[in-house]
Amino acid sequence: MSLLSSLDAFDHAILKAVSEDGRITLKDLSERVGLSKTPCQARLKRLEKLGVIRGYRAILDPIKLGCAHVAFVEIRLKDTRARALNDFNRAVQSHPEIEQCHMIAGSFDYMLKVRTTDIAAYRTFLGETLSTLPHVSHSSTHVSMESVKEDRFYD
Repeated sequence: MSLLSSLDAFDHAILKAVSEDGRITLKDLSERVGLSKTPCQARLKRLEKLGVIRGYRAILDPIKLGCAHVAFVEIRLKDTRARALNDFNRAVQSHPEIEQCHMIAGSFDYMLKVRTTDIAAYRTFLGETLSTLPHVSHSSTHVSMESVKEDRFYD
């Protein structure tokens, strides 16, 4: 039995509610999902313990914080053996400009979402950082002109 199949309508309602408002009170959560506080809290704790809910955090507005430039970068590595992949994976962790890093099955190895203040800052980051990451042989940049949809996972 998979974890997903073990979740019922109440669990899904709880997940939807906390994904929309991580600061929702237990009282409001229980009212919203139609459970009393005790079983609602037990379900919430169970979802946390199972790792379905990994944590709670504030969603910051990067544009208001001065980081409006978004680029998606295809990365090809010179070497794709396990050690090279691990080296690259570790290296991207230390750069906050890299918001996301996904290993891709296709004509390149990784897709990165990179956020900087502007195109000049991105160019510097590309030349001084991205191109010097372990085993990088080639990159191709796609600049986002507008974000049409950036939502939570659980809707």
